[in-house]
Amino acid sequence: MLDLIRPWLTPAYALPGLVVFWFVWKMLSQAYTTFRVSSLGARAPVRTTYLPYGIDMLYSLLSRVLRDEAHEFWFDTMKKYGRGGYTVEAGTGERVILTAEPENIKAVLATQFKEYGKGEQFHKDWFDFLGNGIFAVDGTLWHNSRQLIRPQFVKDRLSDLEIFEEHVQVLMRKLEGTEVDMLDMFFRYTLDAATHFLLGESVDSLNHPQTAFADAFFNVQRVQSIIARVGPLNWLVPRKRMGFYDSLKVLNDFVNVYVDKTLSLSPAELEKKTSHDEGYTFLHAIAGFTRDRSLLRDQLVSILLAGRDTTACTLSWVIYHLSVEPAITAKLRAEIIQTVGLQRTPTYDDLKNMKYLQHILNEILRLYPVVPFNVRCALKDTTLPVGGGPDGSQPVGIPKGTVIGYSTLVMQRRPDLYPPPESGFPDINKFVPERWDDWTPKSWTYIPFNGGPRICIGQQFALTEMGYTVVRLLQRFEKIENRMNGVDPGLHCDIVLQPAKPVMVAFK
Repeated sequence: MLDLIRPWLTPAYALPGLVVFWFVWKMLSQAYTTFRVSSLGARAPVRTTYLPYGIDMLYSLLSRVLRDEAHEFWFDTMKKYGRGGYTVEAGTGERVILTAEPENIKAVLATQFKEYGKGEQFHKDWFDFLGNGIFAVDGTLWHNSRQLIRPQFVKDRLSDLEIFEEHVQVLMRKLEGTEVDMLDMFFRYTLDAATHFLLGESVDSLNHPQTAFADAFFNVQRVQSIIARVGPLNWLVPRKRMGFYDSLKVLNDFVNVYVDKTLSLSPAELEKKTSHDEGYTFLHAIAGFTRDRSLLRDQLVSILLAGRDTTACTLSWVIYHLSVEPAITAKLRAEIIQTVGLQRTPTYDDLKNMKYLQHILNEILRLYPVVPFNVRCALKDTTLPVGGGPDGSQPVGIPKGTVIGYSTLVMQRRPDLYPPPESGFPDINKFVPERWDDWTPKSWTYIPFNGGPRICIGQQFALTEMGYTVVRLLQRFEKIENRMNGVDPGLHCDIVLQPAKPVMVAFK
């Protein structure tokens, strides 16, 4: 038998044979996928690929990402392949549905919540970084995590603004009389506030910007975002060479000091502490419910990720737009003076009652939603409400294991979801806080903090920190001068959406 096939085992025969085998395998695979999908619903428009594992599409995606054009990739893909809609089938080695349809996002996050989750692969890909933290798990693990964390973000804790005041004072001293990169400053400021809130002790990165922890935390996120984008081929990412594991060790060593310190307290000692005790922290609160060292570490890292980067980036967008729109800055400052004056620290109620401040934050989060792209996985055979069939009106068949990528950034910049320009509604790509005076977004077209059962539990904490920071800055400074020479900051889409270039300003 071997003698019969040996003459055929040469490059001249083997290579064409492999090519033929791949094409046959691809055709059979596509036929099977079509059969499974059609048994559940219709197919969405397909983004054509020509190489194994969709390497040609992956190359196009990564090239655009490296040029900070991820959102343009999505818009171009929808325009070219979407048949007028915002749902397309794509993928690198697996079927992936990309969507920016409000009805589909609503289904994934709310109405069909139990049919979609993070999935096993997501948990595996993110385990080194987030472990069994709230953002990487489903089912009972997720529910228990949420029940554990949620009480720490109730209003009476949020209204305690002393932590923000302590660190905003340091920040303002750093801003006086000099040109600064506000993205860098806000990353340091929010890291200090977050570590203070969570651990009871700030890393003091505003005064010592080159802390090992801050650098390690940044690098872990940088590599993790690459791992997430590459999909099934992420095993090719050279984690060790990129310093991922070394940075992760620095992060873990830092966090574990506080975990050990907390676990050194007996359950009785923890029970005696209350939210009004000096030194009482987020970690003390969750340690009162679990003494699992790994779980404490995972929840702490997860909340630190959410509490630091999201707020820093959103504040950077606020300051950028205020620096190029002096009339808006003057109008906001007039509201601040009328509400609290130039000296008194604002209360929680003061912040909520400043309508123009809230309009500015809403407008920033409309243009720059915190997490621009997100994923879910079908936990069972199911559907998406729209996007299938010739006209996109039919449900899309979603077999178990299908990955759904959805984009709030793309959805919130869709022209067709807003009043037409001829009605006098301002250009949707422009920063116009006044649009919120007499306009309310349609349901599920504006979800900067996600929606449904997994809506961000730190939403009010983040909005309070951002509002408080902006108010205190404009009480201290009258003007914010832009020093970017007309250069647009661009959109850099990592785990969170941040300016691609330094936000250079001077406070006067």
